[in-house]
Amino acid sequence: MPPQGSEVNFVRLSDAQKQSLTYWIPGLIAGTLAWLVFILVGQTPLIRASGLALVIVGMTMTLRRSGAALAIIGGLALAFSPAFWSQTGGARDLSLDPTIIVMAVTALITLLVIRLSKHWLLSLIIGFAIFAVLFWSQLSSVGSLRLTTLSTAWLLYLLVDALYLTNPHPNDPPATVLQPRHVWGILILMAVGVINAPLFILMAPAVILGLVLTRTRLPWWYWLLLGLTVAIGIYGIVDGYMSSTWWQYPAAQAQERGLRLPFILADGWHEASRWIVLVQLVVTQFTLVGVGLGIMGLSRLARWYPPLGVVTMIAYALHVLFGLVYFGNDSPVLLLPLLMVQIFWMTYAVDVLGQWLQRSVRTPVPLLRWLAPAIYIWLPVLMLMRITSAI
Repeated sequence: MPPQGSEVNFVRLSDAQKQSLTYWIPGLIAGTLAWLVFILVGQTPLIRASGLALVIVGMTMTLRRSGAALAIIGGLALAFSPAFWSQTGGARDLSLDPTIIVMAVTALITLLVIRLSKHWLLSLIIGFAIFAVLFWSQLSSVGSLRLTTLSTAWLLYLLVDALYLTNPHPNDPPATVLQPRHVWGILILMAVGVINAPLFILMAPAVILGLVLTRTRLPWWYWLLLGLTVAIGIYGIVDGYMSSTWWQYPAAQAQERGLRLPFILADGWHEASRWIVLVQLVVTQFTLVGVGLGIMGLSRLARWYPPLGVVTMIAYALHVLFGLVYFGNDSPVLLLPLLMVQIFWMTYAVDVLGQWLQRSVRTPVPLLRWLAPAIYIWLPVLMLMRITSAI
């Protein structure tokens, strides 16, 4: 019998651990709800549903500073958007060897045990990288769209969190230095993302600028590794998306003929109809109200958190450019990072509206704090109704 006072730390949590757990509860709630809908409504295989649910956890935590309720709603808005929902179906799941699954789980648990006390999130990211390598070994190739989506969601979380901590608003707590989860997590996710899909390199300018704006001195070899990752991604895009046959093909003619090509047409951004198609993509996902909220959110973000506004705008702009020049059928799925940034802006706008409503009355009304989430919840509900063909 163990001596008194030797209680296991996993049972008796410290105040800091309790606070951290409370902070992550919205992400777990959104991920669990999405996981249930994926399985019960989408009839998604278990492994695939679990991976997609982790994307929703990452998206929800990216929105966490807008409040628990808005974060959950925003995460579910991504889960039920048509582009994201399309990933729940498709080809049959890869039949993974149970030994590989056990190895991945064992590696993850080992890393968690080693680093739980300080850097548990970094341990998760390293575990994810190990799993990605094992996953690729089973596929005998790389290029999983779902793995790209998962990497993007958590990269966006780390980038947003880093900028919030290092560039706070005057009313926020004082600025802090980057944590190991930011420094190493961003590098690992960039490497995994680019190796899996070269198109992930579209996040690189936002990541590089974000790291610079944190005013953190990183070692030269860190930038060297990041530069090598960028070079690999650029080579992959040139090799996979730029064809000498189609590079100079007139985009207007391709649009008129209804061509769907998995290649980039250089003058696509000149064609007005391409802009219309791209706007329609966002409207289809989030309606015109969502587009308006996104514009409002970016404008307010640029004022209150300028570095965060600039970084997210760059990430958004590069994916817009790709959407204009890429003519493949899988464009909506490849533009999921754009939709994630759109949701981030939308959620921030609703948060700002909620704060304005509370300040607009002289006598505090407790119910007003729930008005913004009550209005915002129509978005995932509408999307879910579309999925279930209720409307």
